[in-house]
Amino acid sequence: MSTIFIAYGTGEGQTAKVADYVATELAARGHEVTTRDLGEPGDVPAVDAFDAVVVGASIHMGAHQDVVVDFAREWRDGLATRPSAFFQVSLSSASTDPEQQADAARYVDEFRETTGWNPDVVGGFAGAIRYSEYGFLKRFMMKRIAKDATGDTDASKDYEYTDWEDVASFVHAVDALVDRDAVAESDRRVEGPRS
Repeated sequence: MSTIFIAYGTGEGQTAKVADYVATELAARGHEVTTRDLGEPGDVPAVDAFDAVVVGASIHMGAHQDVVVDFAREWRDGLATRPSAFFQVSLSSASTDPEQQADAARYVDEFRETTGWNPDVVGGFAGAIRYSEYGFLKRFMMKRIAKDATGDTDASKDYEYTDWEDVASFVHAVDALVDRDAVAESDRRVEGPRS
């Protein structure tokens, strides 16, 4: 069993929903999982206290949450020394338009460049539109964004685009990465230090 820290930022709750799913599935596979919304006040655990780390962020107005970018920058050395994964939630990932898909990939590349962290596993998931939770101005803005991304501009209902099978594949990749690293660490302990 490995200890896994899931740190995330969420704007409207879909990234939190994905993080909860990832945490539940990894715990079901025997890992001890700690989650933390980086946007909430309070102390954030040190990356060094965990065997592996998963970081999640959503895209709003073309950028990831500052708290997630700051976290990855601050802990990039610790993230580089253990299995690590990153997932991104965006409406661009919901689109079938190649240009929108390219935007989603570009956001990940910009995150890597800005933070200096290169995660072992990366997942990109479609988000959600919750018109019922928006005020007038935000509803208006989201309808304009949705027109290009998904075409779903009927504000009388909410839309969820996340493909949970894609998220399950991400969980599988993280689990395999953590298990592979745990076996390698065990082998190093059995063999002892090399001279």
